[in-house]
Amino acid sequence: MWMSLLSSVDFFCGYYDMKQAILNRFLRYIQFDTQSDPKQQQCPSTFGQMALADQLKQELIKLRFSEVNLTENGYLTATVPATVAGVPVIGFIAHLDTAPDFNGAHVNPQIIENYAGTDIRLNASEKLNVTEFPVLNNYVGQTLITTDGTSLLGGDDKAGIAEIVTALASLLEDPASQHGEIRLCFTPDEEIGRGADGFDVAGFGAEWAYTVDGGGIGSLEFENFNGATAVVTAKGNNCHPGTAFGVMINAQSMAARFHAKMPLGDTPENSQGYDGFFHLIDMHGVTEQAQLTYLIRDFDIDLFEQRKRWLTERVERCNADLLGGELSVEITDSYFNMRDQFHGHQHIIDIAKQAMQNRNVQPVIEPIRGATDGSRLSYMGLPCPNLFTGGHNFHGKHEFICLESMIKATEVIIEIALLTAKRYQESD
Repeated sequence: MWMSLLSSVDFFCGYYDMKQAILNRFLRYIQFDTQSDPKQQQCPSTFGQMALADQLKQELIKLRFSEVNLTENGYLTATVPATVAGVPVIGFIAHLDTAPDFNGAHVNPQIIENYAGTDIRLNASEKLNVTEFPVLNNYVGQTLITTDGTSLLGGDDKAGIAEIVTALASLLEDPASQHGEIRLCFTPDEEIGRGADGFDVAGFGAEWAYTVDGGGIGSLEFENFNGATAVVTAKGNNCHPGTAFGVMINAQSMAARFHAKMPLGDTPENSQGYDGFFHLIDMHGVTEQAQLTYLIRDFDIDLFEQRKRWLTERVERCNADLLGGELSVEITDSYFNMRDQFHGHQHIIDIAKQAMQNRNVQPVIEPIRGATDGSRLSYMGLPCPNLFTGGHNFHGKHEFICLESMIKATEVIIEIALLTAKRYQESD
């Protein structure tokens, strides 16, 4: 009886220690403004990412991680040494940057304990509305962390960083735990599609890895959009408006007419699940020249290629109807669906599923309506499914995360390490 009671006390003490560690780390990390900037060519694209990476480097050294290294381009790696032999090296990956879509500076988080299931007031004019975000109903009685309505929160992906550091630090603190060598990497500029650009797969040395960059509890993702970016350029002719008759060709008007005839129902706000879309993300210009930038997304590679052909042909048809000026399009592939890279590697997904079940988390298998560093890394020889962080509504003022889900994500990372060792020890 006393042993049973002691075990319970140890469990609850360990749980609350982990809860406080995750919360403290997360609140500390989100104070760094790490928004990436697609207009900058250097890596990392912003100073704040390197500032956070340097702080994390010092933290990992203090926690006694091995082989802590920060490159001049902002890739931070470290190692948890193996406690048993004969186990494949695995890795966990998260990204330092936050999205450039919405303000990421001066994050002022709000902590709602024992959430009552009602609307959450963020500030005088903004709130998290249960009707608009019914997923809130899943978190009654739990602890939520929200924004104050003026910035994003930064859970994408500072939650992943906090969970990885806490999980692997826990393994380091427990010499009796049995696991193989574990590598971590925190990458820059994932949100602008460059996170894998400087990733040294061979130097990382893992047979496979998991990005910790997903959403709500239980999410396990191993397929994603095929993605490309299309830039449609309208070239016109400028002159003084007082003498414009028969001379001026307004490129902005050309661009506006082009977009007005796009399939406006085939957009992110009108699609879900495995639906693809065209997404206008930027439009700018002057009379002389204007540009429209679209994201092209589809899970099916044939439909993806069809979308690219359709857009190219549509530009050609529009040109044939123009009395003056010219439209052109440049399409650049960004990444491809990583699903095909898991043929013959089902055990990577099975281990993650079993780890969730062992920690009383129901796996939710769903496609990523986007991509992660793992999407590209899988094509670079490092298979990388994506694990949940516990957050929702990333990239905007309505972002929130559940602290209890963050704890579960941390437990799942630990369990994956232990299960991997157990699987390979049993096979011997």
